[in-house]
Amino acid sequence: MIQNIKIAVDAVVFGYNEGQLYVLLIQQKFSGQDPYWALPGGLVKDNEPLSNAVRRELMEETNVTIKYLEQLYTFGDDIYRDSRNRVISVAYFALIDPAETHIKADTDAENVQWCAVGEVPALAFDHNAIVTMALQRLKAKLGYQPVGFGLLPEYFAFSDLENLYCTILEKEIDRRNFRKKVLSFGFVEETNKISDKKNGRPGKLYRFNQQKYNQLINEGMHFEIKFV
Repeated sequence: MIQNIKIAVDAVVFGYNEGQLYVLLIQQKFSGQDPYWALPGGLVKDNEPLSNAVRRELMEETNVTIKYLEQLYTFGDDIYRDSRNRVISVAYFALIDPAETHIKADTDAENVQWCAVGEVPALAFDHNAIVTMALQRLKAKLGYQPVGFGLLPEYFAFSDLENLYCTILEKEIDRRNFRKKVLSFGFVEETNKISDKKNGRPGKLYRFNQQKYNQLINEGMHFEIKFV
């Protein structure tokens, strides 16, 4: 018996801006489910690594390049998840700063836009379930890995980091303890740059030192933040 199973990749790309968490969506030209929105993604080419495929699809459909990319889950239990073929999708999630990107629909994408996570419409295929799982993974990782910095610019006010965590976790945090804990790790550095925000008192900006973080991890540092 000859199998006719296709492998695809789908990407949940999160972005953060002005206190709101967003996910990147496209409208496909040839999905067969128009006018539904969907996650960026597509079929994997022969001899193409999965991570290369998801990066290629993101560039082709949205003009987005990513730094932080993590494999999320494989979706394929529902053999009818795609009405056109039996398709198994390997889902990824990525984090970017929307201010550093210029999204543009191309190839088989009719349109592309950022959508607030709380306003995601009914998506094509099982993409709503993929978004939900990616959000759950992101929330969980905040407590044991500093992935949130992937959503911020290189230089940020510490209050922006606090607000980011509150937004993703959908609850307030103990800001005083959070600040003390994060700075105690040693990989968040205060800089001489000053915030240019018009509201509030100007303050110094901070940056995440990836090299320092990697060094501390190699030395056995354990990163953990409790939010309750």
